[in-house]
Amino acid sequence: MAEREQVKPLAPVAGYQIHSDEDEALSTQFSLQQRNYLKCCGCVTAVLLILAVVILILVFTVFQVKDPKIRMNQVTVTRLDFANGTLRQDVNVTLLADVSIKNPNVASFRFSNTTTSIFYEGTLVGEGRTPGGKAPAHRTLRLNMTLDIIPAKLMAIPGLRSDLGSGALTVESSTKVHGRVKIMSMIKKKVVVRLNCTITYNIATTAVQEDCKRHISF
Repeated sequence: MAEREQVKPLAPVAGYQIHSDEDEALSTQFSLQQRNYLKCCGCVTAVLLILAVVILILVFTVFQVKDPKIRMNQVTVTRLDFANGTLRQDVNVTLLADVSIKNPNVASFRFSNTTTSIFYEGTLVGEGRTPGGKAPAHRTLRLNMTLDIIPAKLMAIPGLRSDLGSGALTVESSTKVHGRVKIMSMIKKKVVVRLNCTITYNIATTAVQEDCKRHISF
């Protein structure tokens, strides 16, 4: 009987071993959860970095806002009447200007009302207005401008008679286009395009020659 009573204290060892196994299982499960969490965070971070790189590449390549180009294609003088060797002051001199706006961007270029001013020897002698519009992406928009020159203002300039006597009349035009390019509501850029031209009209042949320079400002 004494020997059997001495064996009983060994029973708690089995209970301690079960408790240790449960702790080990919980620790293993926690470690797996940590690893899965770290993997998930790593994947999300990698995706965000890839998206950021792609967006930067698009911003500096495809979505980069490029300067619209404005060009004076042709100028035609439709009314230039003379009387007694001078201009008739009761009829305005009319110029028809064919202007194109080329938009190289992936989004449309919207512009407001456009004004073209005509100068002779630095004095404003006429102008014309064109309503605003939109140049589609990667397209060229053609505009027809009607410019009226007031003969009375021309005649008031002393150098006109000598120019008429030489057979050529030279004026300067200044066109300013205020517009904006907007890409996906994220990238916005305001652009001011100026086109300054020197227009020479040959009285004998009615030929018109223009020399233009374009300026861009933001």
